[in-house]
Amino acid sequence: MAGCSIRAIWILTPHDTIAFSRTFPVVERRWRSACERDGEVAAQVSLPSDLELAAAFSDRKLREGSVRGFGIRVGSSSPGSDSWVDDPVTRHIITLYINREEAEGYMLWPVILHTSANYYVLVLPLVEPKKVKEYKKLYERKDCGGSVKENDSLSSLLLNLPCITGAFMVAHAIGDLISGETSDPEVVATSSSAVGGLLDTLTGSIGIAVAPRPKPASVPISASASSATLLGSTLVDSPRTMTKPIDKDLLRGFISGSMPYGTPLDLNPNNIAAIRTTGFGSADPPPVDLRQPAWKPYLYRGRQKILLMTQETISAALYDREDIPDSFSVSGQINCRAELEGLPDVQLPLIGLKSAKAEILSFHQSAQYSDHGEERQTIIFSPPVGSFVLARYQVSHATNPAPVKGFYQLSLVSEDGGQFLFRLTLMEGYKAPYFMDFCTVTMPFPRRRILSVDGTPSVGTVSVTEKLIEWKIVTSGRGLSGKTIDATFSGTVRFHPRVVNKSLSISLSKSVLGCTAEEDSDEERESANNSVNVDDVLMEKMNRDLQAVDLEEPLCWQAFNYAKVSFKITGGTFSGMTIVPKSVSIYPAVKAPVENSMMVTSGDYILWNTLARSPHAAVSKD
Repeated sequence: MAGCSIRAIWILTPHDTIAFSRTFPVVERRWRSACERDGEVAAQVSLPSDLELAAAFSDRKLREGSVRGFGIRVGSSSPGSDSWVDDPVTRHIITLYINREEAEGYMLWPVILHTSANYYVLVLPLVEPKKVKEYKKLYERKDCGGSVKENDSLSSLLLNLPCITGAFMVAHAIGDLISGETSDPEVVATSSSAVGGLLDTLTGSIGIAVAPRPKPASVPISASASSATLLGSTLVDSPRTMTKPIDKDLLRGFISGSMPYGTPLDLNPNNIAAIRTTGFGSADPPPVDLRQPAWKPYLYRGRQKILLMTQETISAALYDREDIPDSFSVSGQINCRAELEGLPDVQLPLIGLKSAKAEILSFHQSAQYSDHGEERQTIIFSPPVGSFVLARYQVSHATNPAPVKGFYQLSLVSEDGGQFLFRLTLMEGYKAPYFMDFCTVTMPFPRRRILSVDGTPSVGTVSVTEKLIEWKIVTSGRGLSGKTIDATFSGTVRFHPRVVNKSLSISLSKSVLGCTAEEDSDEERESANNSVNVDDVLMEKMNRDLQAVDLEEPLCWQAFNYAKVSFKITGGTFSGMTIVPKSVSIYPAVKAPVENSMMVTSGDYILWNTLARSPHAAVSKD
């Protein structure tokens, strides 16, 4: 990959010990040569040993207050610390101080930090020594913050370092390998078949193919999520579950195949495994007059077919108010798996660009595209091995109506109780083959504990936990197609009385605000050697001092009351953009069936409480 090389990779356990490490001597020689040109001392530019790296990581955790750190300048910040830079990105791009007994210590930057399966993955990319010096100035300056437009800001520095993006991809790929999340999401070609997987990330701009990661399922917030365990006076965000051993042989094989000599080429573990099994096709060389592209290291042999899937995500904000219009956002991608022998070209027409008002279009590095009319755009591509994302798009207008309409109301009748009402309409204006697989409405209450819920919906079932109410309107296996459903749900909800945790407040005032509490209480003395989780402390601070109606932060969802809708629809798209399988052509001509499927899923599909304040963007009247 042009512009990205990796100097070293370390994987640490929750106990700050090295579980795995790998250095790349070829890249390191390039780093030393660059340092010699800039007059740097050799002892200050070499890579640290595993023990030195582990000690530096542990020291940083103590200095920053947690593994990630605060990301902003607080009372306890000091010049030379990541939080002193006053930029949240320092929670992911960290600095380590390497201390040596026989030589002067030095700064190691930029180190990419990624957490996976309770392990810490550290990746050190190759950057020019002068960039490290520029960052060192930010590290020591007296002022804080900085705009993206400023030339001496951290953002402007990182924008000129494409290796940062590549290093993040390496860290995530290794993290997925550790956690076992390397399987590709399925491509549903028809209602009865499922094949292969889909790459979820386009990286053509920097030349890397990355294996996708399945989106984590949303987990209901349990009671323990808002209560901290007091273990010390330092804020920690360390993993709380058992770690499984690392398969070092698997890691070595993946690193050797995906980034030979420290240069990332293909970070898809499925491709690497296939290459190791199949080889580079020496027995079946491509035609002499054709050049085999880098994204197709070996040739496919077998039954030929093309599988396409158009996948869209709808995000919405529904207010049901005259003064605030509802807003929708649609993004989509075309996933492809072309199992074709040789090195053919595929021509695919994309229809519906004008009616959908497509604003953003990006394509895989193997694709070429040309306009053939306002409603039609033709894409010509030489398909790579396996599944990949052929195109991504965003649209500002949709030909189909909103799949879920309605409103949500919640009014508090007392400090610990309220009445709510839902009136929803599902799949109005949709006909077969559109099929709603499921639809669920979730009412989260992250700042209160639910005591009881009274009420029966007109359709579906209700389940309750301490932090949320879940209303399943349409369940999997009992989908909805060709008809409209009107669903209502009214009832009352009661909460447990508020409980203030003074220990958390004391720890917060000391660790986060950097101030000293005046009262020397029993809780303060007992927690002197304890620590709490960062998220738990901030949540307790909000619960103690701020009421929902008084919080003025418009970007904080937990300050407002809302319900979230989740659904999945197959058989069509929301934007109206389509692919006609019969219009897909292959050159040289071969007999290969083309199957196309379409799916729409919900993103942040929010029903804001009509009776309360809700955040919204002001729209110009011009």
